[in-house]
Amino acid sequence: MSISGLQVITILNKIANVIEENKSYLCELDAAIGDGDHGINMNKGFIAVREKLRDNNGNDIGEILKKTGMALVSNVGGASGPLYGTAFMKAAIDANGKANIDVEDFIKILEAALGGVVMRGKAERGEKTMIDAIAPAIDAMKEAHKSGLMPIEVLKASKDAALKGVEYTKTIIATKGRASYLGKRSIGHQDAGATSSYLILNTIYEEVKGIKEGLV
Repeated sequence: MSISGLQVITILNKIANVIEENKSYLCELDAAIGDGDHGINMNKGFIAVREKLRDNNGNDIGEILKKTGMALVSNVGGASGPLYGTAFMKAAIDANGKANIDVEDFIKILEAALGGVVMRGKAERGEKTMIDAIAPAIDAMKEAHKSGLMPIEVLKASKDAALKGVEYTKTIIATKGRASYLGKRSIGHQDAGATSSYLILNTIYEEVKGIKEGLV
């Protein structure tokens, strides 16, 4: 199963809707241990993404992802803009020139995105960041794909692992960003960036599932 560039744009527009719907929730999470503006910033960024892709013909998924990354870098405040923007721009390299992508492509794209986040944020797993959702999602996808599961099940494994990663962030001390100032007091709070990463991966799963079932 593969999806087209136009379907990628549809998924990105749906992600924009989901971020908007969860804007207040993301801000509440961020307010507990950060600046409290993660939802507002992410919403602003994906509004810009939607506008940036409005007239895109969908012929080049790499171009779509690059434009998405550029819109996020330019419009999302705080650390999230550079991190998410870099993630999408690094992902774009692996999708360059592709009119369609399959699950193997998506694994490579997500690995490239994670590499961008690690490079930009100078972070690693276990530091209460978006990496704690994305890294296990990639591991789960690889294992599911290696086991011969259907592509939609591979995506399900990805979003399920990301959710577990979000839950994991509640149990650890923040060592990056403003949250790190709280030390042990950051335990018990889930990371807003990990949560928005989960929302994105879950939306991808739900939308691809809908495409497979002919619902979208």
